[in-house]
Amino acid sequence: MFDTLNWDDLRVFVHAARAGNLSQTAKRMRLDHSTVSRRIAQMEAALGVAVFERHRTGLKLNEVGERLLRHAERVESAVIAIREEASTSDAEDLTGTVRLATMEGIASLYLAQRFSGLRRTAPRLTVELVTSPQTVYVHKREADLFVSFFRPPGPGLISERIGKFQLGLYASQGYLDTYGMPAGLRELGSHWFVSYIEDLIQVDSVRWLADIIEEPRVAFHSNSMIAQANAAAGGLGIVLLPSFATAGRPDLIAVLPDVATTTREVWLNVHSDLQFAPRIRAVGSFLRNTFRQDPAMQVGASGLDHVPELRTADCKIG
Repeated sequence: MFDTLNWDDLRVFVHAARAGNLSQTAKRMRLDHSTVSRRIAQMEAALGVAVFERHRTGLKLNEVGERLLRHAERVESAVIAIREEASTSDAEDLTGTVRLATMEGIASLYLAQRFSGLRRTAPRLTVELVTSPQTVYVHKREADLFVSFFRPPGPGLISERIGKFQLGLYASQGYLDTYGMPAGLRELGSHWFVSYIEDLIQVDSVRWLADIIEEPRVAFHSNSMIAQANAAAGGLGIVLLPSFATAGRPDLIAVLPDVATTTREVWLNVHSDLQFAPRIRAVGSFLRNTFRQDPAMQVGASGLDHVPELRTADCKIG
Protein backbone atom coordinates (compact mmCIF):
# COMPACT_ATOMS: atom_id res chain seq x y z
CA MET A 1 0.00 0.00 0.00
CA PHE A 2 3.06 2.30 0.03
CA ASP A 3 2.01 3.77 -3.34
CA THR A 4 -1.07 5.25 -1.65
CA LEU A 5 1.07 7.48 0.60
CA ASN A 6 0.37 11.11 -0.26
CA TRP A 7 1.74 14.51 0.73
CA ASP A 8 -1.45 15.65 2.46
CA ASP A 9 -1.20 12.77 4.94
CA LEU A 10 2.52 13.38 5.38
CA ARG A 11 1.88 17.06 6.02
CA VAL A 12 -0.61 16.20 8.77
CA PHE A 13 1.96 13.81 10.24
CA VAL A 14 4.60 16.60 10.36
CA HIS A 15 2.22 18.96 12.16
CA ALA A 16 1.11 16.24 14.58
CA ALA A 17 4.72 15.32 15.36
CA ARG A 18 5.46 18.95 16.20
CA ALA A 19 2.28 19.60 18.17
CA GLY A 20 2.26 16.33 20.10
CA ASN A 21 -1.53 15.98 20.12
CA LEU A 22 -4.46 15.76 17.71
CA SER A 23 -6.40 18.75 19.01
CA GLN A 24 -3.54 21.22 18.57
CA THR A 25 -2.78 19.78 15.13
CA ALA A 26 -6.40 20.23 14.08
CA LYS A 27 -6.40 23.80 15.34
CA ARG A 28 -3.20 24.75 13.52
CA MET A 29 -4.25 23.12 10.26
CA ARG A 30 -7.87 24.28 10.53
CA LEU A 31 -9.15 20.73 10.23
CA ASP A 32 -11.48 18.80 12.47
CA HIS A 33 -10.12 16.30 14.98
CA SER A 34 -11.47 13.27 13.12
CA THR A 35 -9.84 14.33 9.83
CA VAL A 36 -6.44 14.60 11.49
CA SER A 37 -6.85 11.18 13.11
CA ARG A 38 -8.00 9.63 9.82
CA ARG A 39 -5.11 11.04 7.81
CA ILE A 40 -2.55 9.76 10.30
CA ALA A 41 -4.21 6.33 10.20
CA GLN A 42 -4.13 6.40 6.39
CA MET A 43 -0.42 7.19 6.39
CA GLU A 44 0.36 4.43 8.89
CA ALA A 45 -1.67 1.98 6.80
CA ALA A 46 0.23 3.00 3.66
CA LEU A 47 3.55 2.50 5.45
CA GLY A 48 2.43 -0.67 7.16
CA VAL A 49 3.80 0.50 10.51
CA ALA A 50 2.76 2.74 13.40
CA VAL A 51 4.72 5.98 13.81
CA PHE A 52 3.20 7.27 17.06
CA GLU A 53 2.81 5.97 20.57
CA ARG A 54 -0.65 7.01 21.78
CA HIS A 55 -0.91 8.28 25.34
CA ARG A 56 -3.68 9.99 27.30
CA THR A 57 -1.61 13.17 27.19
CA GLY A 58 -1.08 13.06 23.44
CA LEU A 59 1.17 11.60 20.75
CA LYS A 60 4.84 10.64 20.95
CA LEU A 61 6.94 9.59 17.98
CA ASN A 62 8.34 6.08 18.14
CA GLU A 63 11.71 5.20 16.60
CA VAL A 64 10.21 4.73 13.11
CA GLY A 65 8.33 8.01 13.45
CA GLU A 66 11.53 9.88 14.41
CA ARG A 67 13.26 8.63 11.26
CA LEU A 68 10.21 9.38 9.12
CA LEU A 69 9.99 12.94 10.46
CA ARG A 70 13.50 13.72 9.23
CA HIS A 71 12.56 12.59 5.72
CA ALA A 72 9.18 14.34 5.86
CA GLU A 73 10.79 17.64 6.85
CA ARG A 74 13.05 17.42 3.80
CA VAL A 75 9.94 16.93 1.66
CA GLU A 76 8.37 19.94 3.42
CA SER A 77 11.46 22.04 2.66
CA ALA A 78 11.26 21.05 -1.00
CA VAL A 79 7.57 21.98 -1.18
CA ILE A 80 8.31 25.36 0.43
CA ALA A 81 11.12 25.95 -2.08
CA ILE A 82 8.80 25.15 -5.01
CA ARG A 83 6.16 27.55 -3.68
CA GLU A 84 8.64 30.35 -3.11
CA GLU A 85 10.31 29.88 -6.51
CA ALA A 86 6.93 30.41 -8.14
CA SER A 87 6.24 33.63 -6.23
CA THR A 88 6.93 37.12 -7.54
CA SER A 89 9.85 39.31 -6.47
CA ASP A 90 8.06 42.57 -7.34
CA ALA A 91 7.26 44.31 -4.03
CA GLU A 92 3.93 45.72 -5.23
CA ASP A 93 2.80 42.27 -6.38
CA LEU A 94 3.99 40.33 -3.32
CA THR A 95 1.16 38.39 -1.70
CA GLY A 96 0.90 36.07 1.24
CA THR A 97 1.52 36.16 4.96
CA VAL A 98 4.72 36.46 6.96
CA ARG A 99 4.61 35.47 10.62
CA LEU A 100 7.08 37.44 12.74
CA ALA A 101 7.72 36.30 16.31
CA THR A 102 9.30 38.52 18.94
CA MET A 103 8.99 39.71 22.52
CA GLU A 104 5.97 41.62 23.76
CA GLY A 105 7.72 44.89 24.57
CA ILE A 106 9.47 45.52 21.28
CA ALA A 107 6.46 44.22 19.33
CA SER A 108 3.91 46.48 21.01
CA LEU A 109 6.02 49.54 21.78
CA TYR A 110 8.23 49.68 18.71
CA LEU A 111 7.46 47.48 15.73
CA ALA A 112 3.65 47.56 15.51
CA GLN A 113 3.46 51.30 14.83
CA ARG A 114 6.08 51.09 12.08
CA PHE A 115 4.57 48.44 9.81
CA SER A 116 2.55 51.01 7.90
CA GLY A 117 5.79 51.72 6.02
CA LEU A 118 5.91 48.14 4.75
CA ARG A 119 2.24 48.34 3.83
CA ARG A 120 2.95 51.26 1.51
CA THR A 121 5.62 49.36 -0.44
CA ALA A 122 4.02 45.90 -0.35
CA PRO A 123 0.26 46.49 0.03
CA ARG A 124 -0.74 42.86 -0.61
CA LEU A 125 1.63 41.42 1.95
CA THR A 126 0.25 40.60 5.41
CA VAL A 127 2.35 40.49 8.57
CA GLU A 128 1.31 38.46 11.61
CA LEU A 129 3.13 39.82 14.66
CA VAL A 130 3.28 37.11 17.32
CA THR A 131 4.33 37.69 20.93
CA SER A 132 4.64 34.95 23.51
CA PRO A 133 6.37 34.25 26.83
CA GLN A 134 6.68 30.63 25.73
CA THR A 135 9.25 28.89 23.57
CA VAL A 136 8.96 29.56 19.83
CA TYR A 137 10.39 26.78 17.68
CA VAL A 138 11.43 28.50 14.48
CA HIS A 139 12.56 25.29 12.82
CA LYS A 140 9.09 23.88 13.46
CA ARG A 141 7.56 26.61 11.27
CA GLU A 142 5.85 28.37 14.17
CA ALA A 143 7.25 31.62 12.73
CA ASP A 144 8.90 32.70 9.50
CA LEU A 145 11.08 35.35 11.13
CA PHE A 146 12.23 35.78 14.71
CA VAL A 147 13.48 39.05 16.22
CA SER A 148 15.36 38.33 19.43
CA PHE A 149 17.53 40.05 22.04
CA PHE A 150 20.10 37.26 21.81
CA ARG A 151 21.83 35.17 19.18
CA PRO A 152 19.65 32.06 19.24
CA PRO A 153 20.46 28.45 18.45
CA GLY A 154 18.33 26.35 16.12
CA PRO A 155 18.84 23.90 13.23
CA GLY A 156 19.17 25.62 9.87
CA LEU A 157 18.86 29.11 11.36
CA ILE A 158 20.38 32.14 9.62
CA SER A 159 21.06 34.96 12.11
CA GLU A 160 21.96 38.61 11.57
CA ARG A 161 22.61 41.25 14.21
CA ILE A 162 20.66 44.31 13.09
CA GLY A 163 20.67 46.58 16.10
CA LYS A 164 21.64 47.38 19.66
CA PHE A 165 19.67 49.48 22.15
CA GLN A 166 20.29 50.99 25.56
CA LEU A 167 18.33 50.41 28.75
CA GLY A 168 18.11 52.78 31.69
CA LEU A 169 16.40 53.23 35.04
CA TYR A 170 13.14 55.19 35.31
CA ALA A 171 10.77 56.20 38.08
CA SER A 172 7.76 58.46 38.57
CA GLN A 173 7.99 61.92 40.09
CA GLY A 174 5.77 60.69 42.89
CA TYR A 175 8.16 57.86 43.75
CA LEU A 176 11.16 60.22 43.68
CA ASP A 177 9.32 62.73 45.87
CA THR A 178 8.78 59.97 48.45
CA TYR A 179 12.08 58.12 48.32
CA GLY A 180 14.41 60.69 46.77
CA MET A 181 16.59 60.57 43.66
CA PRO A 182 19.53 58.20 44.26
CA ALA A 183 22.85 60.02 44.09
CA GLY A 184 24.79 56.99 42.88
CA LEU A 185 24.75 53.24 42.32
CA ARG A 186 25.42 52.53 46.00
CA GLU A 187 22.10 54.11 47.00
CA LEU A 188 20.05 51.81 44.74
CA GLY A 189 20.11 49.14 47.44
CA SER A 190 17.73 51.19 49.58
CA HIS A 191 15.18 51.69 46.77
CA TRP A 192 12.25 49.64 45.50
CA PHE A 193 12.15 48.14 42.01
CA VAL A 194 9.74 46.79 39.42
CA SER A 195 10.89 43.69 37.54
CA TYR A 196 10.04 40.41 35.82
CA ILE A 197 8.61 37.31 37.53
CA GLU A 198 11.73 35.22 37.95
CA ASP A 199 10.25 31.76 37.42
CA LEU A 200 8.43 32.88 34.24
CA ILE A 201 11.53 34.28 32.51
CA GLN A 202 12.13 32.22 29.37
CA VAL A 203 15.41 33.79 28.22
CA ASP A 204 18.34 35.12 30.19
CA SER A 205 18.61 38.26 28.04
CA VAL A 206 15.72 39.92 29.93
CA ARG A 207 17.41 39.49 33.29
CA TRP A 208 18.81 42.95 32.58
CA LEU A 209 18.18 44.44 36.01
CA ALA A 210 20.97 42.17 37.30
CA ASP A 211 23.37 44.20 35.13
CA ILE A 212 22.70 47.22 37.35
CA ILE A 213 22.05 45.81 40.83
CA GLU A 214 22.65 42.28 42.12
CA GLU A 215 19.89 41.93 44.72
CA PRO A 216 17.18 44.54 44.15
CA ARG A 217 14.23 44.92 46.50
CA VAL A 218 11.31 44.23 44.17
CA ALA A 219 7.92 45.69 45.03
CA PHE A 220 6.10 44.58 41.89
CA HIS A 221 6.63 41.69 39.46
CA SER A 222 5.15 41.19 35.99
CA ASN A 223 6.06 39.18 32.91
CA SER A 224 4.90 42.18 30.83
CA MET A 225 7.26 45.06 30.06
CA ILE A 226 4.26 47.31 29.46
CA ALA A 227 2.81 46.45 32.87
CA GLN A 228 6.18 47.14 34.48
CA ALA A 229 6.40 50.56 32.84
CA ASN A 230 2.90 51.47 33.99
CA ALA A 231 3.56 50.18 37.51
CA ALA A 232 6.67 52.37 37.74
CA ALA A 233 4.70 55.35 36.36
CA GLY A 234 2.18 54.71 39.15
CA GLY A 235 4.90 55.05 41.77
CA LEU A 236 5.56 51.41 42.71
CA GLY A 237 9.30 51.56 42.16
CA ILE A 238 12.21 52.06 39.79
CA VAL A 239 12.16 50.07 36.55
CA LEU A 240 14.83 49.23 33.98
CA LEU A 241 13.46 49.80 30.49
CA PRO A 242 14.74 49.87 26.89
CA SER A 243 14.91 53.28 25.26
CA PHE A 244 12.07 52.35 22.89
CA ALA A 245 9.75 51.73 25.86
CA THR A 246 10.05 55.24 27.28
CA ALA A 247 9.60 57.35 24.15
CA GLY A 248 6.74 59.81 24.68
CA ARG A 249 6.43 58.99 28.40
CA PRO A 250 6.92 62.18 30.44
CA ASP A 251 5.56 60.28 33.45
CA LEU A 252 8.82 58.28 33.60
CA ILE A 253 11.91 60.20 34.75
CA ALA A 254 15.44 58.95 34.05
CA VAL A 255 17.36 57.79 37.14
CA LEU A 256 21.19 57.90 37.06
CA PRO A 257 21.18 58.04 33.24
CA ASP A 258 24.96 58.47 32.98
CA VAL A 259 25.94 55.45 35.09
CA ALA A 260 23.03 53.01 35.47
CA THR A 261 22.74 51.71 31.90
CA THR A 262 23.16 48.49 29.98
CA THR A 263 22.58 47.32 26.38
CA ARG A 264 21.05 44.47 24.41
CA GLU A 265 21.48 43.37 20.82
CA VAL A 266 18.70 42.80 18.30
CA TRP A 267 18.97 39.74 16.06
CA LEU A 268 16.97 38.91 12.95
CA ASN A 269 16.61 35.17 12.42
CA VAL A 270 15.13 33.12 9.57
CA HIS A 271 15.14 29.45 8.66
CA SER A 272 17.52 28.66 5.79
CA ASP A 273 14.62 27.22 3.76
CA LEU A 274 13.00 30.67 3.63
CA GLN A 275 15.93 33.07 3.46
CA PHE A 276 15.58 33.75 -0.28
CA ALA A 277 11.76 33.77 -0.45
CA PRO A 278 10.64 37.17 -1.83
CA ARG A 279 7.99 37.77 0.85
CA ILE A 280 10.48 36.92 3.62
CA ARG A 281 13.20 39.07 2.07
CA ALA A 282 10.77 41.99 1.81
CA VAL A 283 9.93 41.87 5.53
CA GLY A 284 13.56 41.21 6.45
CA SER A 285 14.74 44.22 4.46
CA PHE A 286 12.07 46.39 6.06
CA LEU A 287 13.19 45.32 9.54
CA ARG A 288 16.87 45.90 8.74
CA ASN A 289 16.19 49.38 7.40
CA THR A 290 13.89 50.23 10.32
CA PHE A 291 16.53 49.40 12.90
CA ARG A 292 19.54 50.74 11.02
CA GLN A 293 17.93 54.10 10.32
CA ASP A 294 17.08 54.62 13.99
CA PRO A 295 20.04 55.98 16.02
CA ALA A 296 18.44 54.72 19.24
CA MET A 297 18.71 51.19 17.84
CA GLN A 298 22.34 51.57 16.79
CA VAL A 299 24.17 52.04 20.08
CA GLY A 300 27.81 51.22 19.29
CA ALA A 301 26.72 50.21 15.79
CA SER A 302 30.12 49.08 14.47
CA GLY A 303 30.37 45.37 13.90
CA LEU A 304 26.75 44.57 13.01
CA ASP A 305 27.07 41.32 11.19
CA HIS A 306 25.51 38.50 9.22
CA VAL A 307 26.05 35.09 10.78
CA PRO A 308 24.88 32.23 8.53
CA GLU A 309 25.37 29.16 10.69
CA LEU A 310 23.57 25.86 11.18
CA ARG A 311 22.30 25.52 14.74
CA THR A 312 21.34 22.52 16.83
CA ALA A 313 18.78 23.64 19.42
CA ASP A 314 15.54 25.57 19.73
CA CYS A 315 14.76 29.27 19.89
CA LYS A 316 12.95 30.87 22.78
CA ILE A 317 11.16 34.18 23.22
CA GLY A 318 9.82 35.55 26.34
